[in-house]
Amino acid sequence: MKNNILRVVLIAVGAVIGLVVVLVLGAFVTLRLLNRTNGAIVSAGEERGYLLYVPDSYDPAVPAPLVITIHGLVQWPAHQEGLSGWNELADREGFLVVYPAGTGFPLRWRANGPDAEPDIAFLTDLIDTLSAEYAIDPARIYANGLSNGAGMSFVLGCALSERIAALGLVGGAYTCPWEACDPERPVPAIVFHGTDDPVVPFAGGRSGPLDAPFPVIDEWVDELARHNGCDPDPETLPGSGVVRGVRYSDCAADVVYYTVEGGGHTWPGGGYLPYWLAGHITQDIDATEEMWRFFQEHPLPE
Repeated sequence: MKNNILRVVLIAVGAVIGLVVVLVLGAFVTLRLLNRTNGAIVSAGEERGYLLYVPDSYDPAVPAPLVITIHGLVQWPAHQEGLSGWNELADREGFLVVYPAGTGFPLRWRANGPDAEPDIAFLTDLIDTLSAEYAIDPARIYANGLSNGAGMSFVLGCALSERIAALGLVGGAYTCPWEACDPERPVPAIVFHGTDDPVVPFAGGRSGPLDAPFPVIDEWVDELARHNGCDPDPETLPGSGVVRGVRYSDCAADVVYYTVEGGGHTWPGGGYLPYWLAGHITQDIDATEEMWRFFQEHPLPE
């Protein structure tokens, strides 16, 4: 009797262990499938991947803009693709979109300044690679991203201001110190942030287990405007639902700033993120559409 009970217990335990193994392997395989790329290059001694979207409207005889859109921490290129909706806009407007992959596990960007050189090198090499393969307009290369990806976009603007025409920053994790940002030219930027962001606090400070203290977002944008030579008193833009916007004027490089009242760590107007993780997503503004409108107004100066 005891042997039968022991046998049943062992079978049950084995089944549970087997189920856990299957689930873990399944999750790993799913992540690998989702974390797909269609291109890779070797940069700074590392093999780095990217996901490239070329619309059917692309004409190799006509130089096209390139939009670089950078995923956040623990995310991946295909996730940023689905979240941002850039491909649909590329179909309509005829530009190329590239979703570069971070490094490490989980994927991340070294966006704190001193350690950023390998990622800056990768994104530089990626621009060079795509420019050699496609007709890219060198005056219309733009960078944008979410969270850690927004932080990396900012770093890229600091390091490659002679090539990056304008920036789009959503829920940015800005860990790069200002003294590490010394661009050849100020870079125009459009910024979005939710006031109830549970990951990158709007009021600044630390976020859960993340060790780096984040800046107060209003103060960070004011500092960005100061670096871009703007009048410190911005003009108010027309509101839309829970969205409030300002535009800094008399700038060497324009700055537009949208706050989403009650907004979470999300891409306004974009794809789904779990509410328990990221908070509220608004449809009162489409960050991708607004970025593209801003980008079109800001090619590299001649």
